[in-house]
Amino acid sequence: MESTGDIGTPTISETLCLILNDDKDVLTKVTAAKHIRKLTKTSQHCRRQFSDAIPPLVSMLHSPSLDAKTSALLALLNLAVQNESNKISIVDAGALEPIIELFKTGHLNMQEHATAALATLSASPVKRSIIGASGAIPFLVDVLDQGTPQAKMDAVMALSNLSSEKDNLFPILKSDPIPYLIDVLNSSKKSSKISERCTALVETLVSFEQGRVSLTSEEGGVLAIVEVLERGSPQNREHAVGILLTMCQSDRCRYREPILKEGVMPGLLELTVQGTPNAQTKSHTLLRLLRESPYPRSELEPDTLDNIVSDIISQIQGDEQCGNAKKMLADMVQVSMEQSLRHIQKRALVTPSDHLPITSNCASQVSLK
Repeated sequence: MESTGDIGTPTISETLCLILNDDKDVLTKVTAAKHIRKLTKTSQHCRRQFSDAIPPLVSMLHSPSLDAKTSALLALLNLAVQNESNKISIVDAGALEPIIELFKTGHLNMQEHATAALATLSASPVKRSIIGASGAIPFLVDVLDQGTPQAKMDAVMALSNLSSEKDNLFPILKSDPIPYLIDVLNSSKKSSKISERCTALVETLVSFEQGRVSLTSEEGGVLAIVEVLERGSPQNREHAVGILLTMCQSDRCRYREPILKEGVMPGLLELTVQGTPNAQTKSHTLLRLLRESPYPRSELEPDTLDNIVSDIISQIQGDEQCGNAKKMLADMVQVSMEQSLRHIQKRALVTPSDHLPITSNCASQVSLK
């Protein structure tokens, strides 16, 4: 005997009959939608059982009743969680248009629900092109600017998902989300998942000149990335150094100074030892690009950065010393760079290309297990 587990409440079959019956009034359908939402909140079995309820729930999104819209959207949201088939069915049933209309209502709760729905639906790679072409992207960027904290998190996730589809990159760049992504970064823990999503999205966008210009034009934009490089999670630090490296590789003369003036050297040196393998490789490459300069050697003062790295390298006697090297690097960076950071930044602008602080051989000596 099928049961919902609650005395006096309809079974799955009874609830399906209520939601599928076109003769039922709005109040009855709202009650059924709320019951579907409750049953599908944690149950994968119920999400499969209620897949036939998707078309009538999508129809309810067109209702003039705000209660009907809300109940239907929340039920659809639960149906889509961790269920690829339901995600596809919801999009195919025509849910995108009414969901986007919810952004225009002016109701923050509805905008929050709509953003959560798009974040969940965009998790399906199959439908990312359709979602991007639906006109959802500008509304998601608006949410980054004016939405609730939860809505901003969901908007970042949705945009991050959509950015994996090449066709979506132009509308994302056109909507210029980078200033708002920087705001989210500045208000988030640098090791948080939302921070990782933001930095990953910025890394994708700075592959284009429009994205690089947006980042450097935003006050504190490059600094926010440097702070992630210093204090982020390992993956987040890898995204951060990837951003700066992409900028430098695209136009070293243009982006070298904006990166250097934000004090990137201490964090970058640390990352050559403590970062993920990819982050270490990118850090070494970026160090070389930052230190290359067209100015003559005669303009240089004593090479403080080279001395710091040389001291570290000279005291490493084998793999067993990597732990000591890590601590040594942290101590030396803290003491030496705090005392001479401004001097290093000024000098780095006039350092020749043929004098590098770290070679590939050195890198192999200080890499950690």
